[in-house]
Amino acid sequence: MSTLDEKEKAGTDFIRTRINQDNENGRFNARVHTRFPPEPNGYLHIGHAKSICLNFGIAKDYNGLCNLRFDDTNPVKEDTEYVDSIQEDVKWLGFSWAGDIHYASDYFDRLYELAEELIKRGKAYVCELNADQIREYRGTLTEPGKESPYRNRSVEENLDLFRRMKAGEFADGQMVLRAKIDMASPNIIMRDPALYRIRHAHHHKTGDKWHIYPMYDFTHCISDSIENITHSICTLEFENNRELYDWVLDALELYHPQQIEFARLNLTHVMLSKRKLIHLVQNNFVSGWDDPRMPTISGLRRRGYTPESIRNFCAKIGVARAADSMVDYNLLEFCVREHLNAVTPRLMAVLDPIKVIIENYDEHKEEIFDCPLHPEDERYGTRQVPFSRELYIERDDFMENPPKKYFRLSPGSEVRLRYAYYITCKEVVKDGHGSIKELICIHDPESKGGKSPDGRKVRGTIHWVSARHAKPIEARLYDHLFAMDNPAGEDTEDFTSLINKDSLKVVEAFAEPYLAALPVGEKVQFERLAYFCVDKDSTKEKPVFNRTVTLKDSWAKENKA
Repeated sequence: MSTLDEKEKAGTDFIRTRINQDNENGRFNARVHTRFPPEPNGYLHIGHAKSICLNFGIAKDYNGLCNLRFDDTNPVKEDTEYVDSIQEDVKWLGFSWAGDIHYASDYFDRLYELAEELIKRGKAYVCELNADQIREYRGTLTEPGKESPYRNRSVEENLDLFRRMKAGEFADGQMVLRAKIDMASPNIIMRDPALYRIRHAHHHKTGDKWHIYPMYDFTHCISDSIENITHSICTLEFENNRELYDWVLDALELYHPQQIEFARLNLTHVMLSKRKLIHLVQNNFVSGWDDPRMPTISGLRRRGYTPESIRNFCAKIGVARAADSMVDYNLLEFCVREHLNAVTPRLMAVLDPIKVIIENYDEHKEEIFDCPLHPEDERYGTRQVPFSRELYIERDDFMENPPKKYFRLSPGSEVRLRYAYYITCKEVVKDGHGSIKELICIHDPESKGGKSPDGRKVRGTIHWVSARHAKPIEARLYDHLFAMDNPAGEDTEDFTSLINKDSLKVVEAFAEPYLAALPVGEKVQFERLAYFCVDKDSTKEKPVFNRTVTLKDSWAKENKA
């Protein structure tokens, strides 16, 4: 078992405690069967990753099963594109579902039969109030609702109208099927909720067969029952819906899973509202669902996040029963950085170049240095890095008038070029505007390999790229799409006004030749800069790298203090 698996299984949260109790009491015959039930109306995001890790992780811990079920009850918003992307995301996170994929639409015939059964039992009726009237009749938190004038129709009339709804005789919104429960219930959800609505729309799986579609709350519990789910795990927003979940199954005398709610994930700097994410995509505020600034799993994958790091993040934040809390995004980045540090090769690239000319190095000479791909793991092997008289270094690695304890390059100072030589800056060449154009340096030939020939100490080490051999690359420097801690809580009519204008900076950079041959999706560390991932837009002529995460680890520092 891997270390990560041990972390995921080690903690006993309140959900696992409840499952342990059920197993000890013999409930469900000690079976554990969970499900992950996304609606295929958008791409999954990091919040869904928490639910995926929880549901599939529990099934794994208890040698149980976990279904993947699409709750596809709203044909207007659903698409096979979302179905395909959700499957890809679950697999990428490292999980496999039990048996075939399930769809709520697979049960539409059975759901319709059970709706008729509720009517026959006097527990459902066809209502002709429109949506506004239903809201008005529902009452408030302090005042009871009032009964619909259609509530006491006969069973025969309700069956006739419901069958005509199914046949497509009525317009959208003209009628709904409602449960007959209690218009004075303190739980507003129980005040005769809608079970079916008319919707003349093409369904991605059933085509044009249906003119009516079941509501989520009616469908979900019955789908769980049909699939013999033991523990129906959902986010805390469905806590009040649990009473309706139980009522439907009890009213129909069906097998009854146990619904358990947990606090959903909220991250700083992130909006997880699917409606708002769709708005960002459809109105071109981002390049698509997989834009690396998006909190979608596909966006995180494209940016260079790994499934291991996301699973570890979900393990670290745990599962809480309390009200939703805010998790610092720095923790997610810490988990990404921790994993990438262990598995990525180190290579050299210069994002903001300044030219260095080594005047005492033969202009026709070239050398090849054999450099490790990972300084702490010999299994990664080495790569060959060319060296020549003219180099590029980072502009930030030179300062003309440095403060005390500045250990990088400055006039008269000596630094180590990583794996190469010691160099000393002799002259600063500027252009007509006073900007630094190039640095004239000399090298110590006896310091080959970056090793001191006489024991003298050089405290600064900087990276470099041979100008003659440098490969032009495009580096996309991503930052938070929303700069403030809690953009979802900001009081503004237009949430897009909160978008961070500096969330993406594109720079033309130079890299050592090895970087130009990496495949799409490959992850590397640009030494001393950040972790990067080869983007899908990359070509042989112009490699494109996305900055995954910086090397700075503010979360670890804050939690160590």
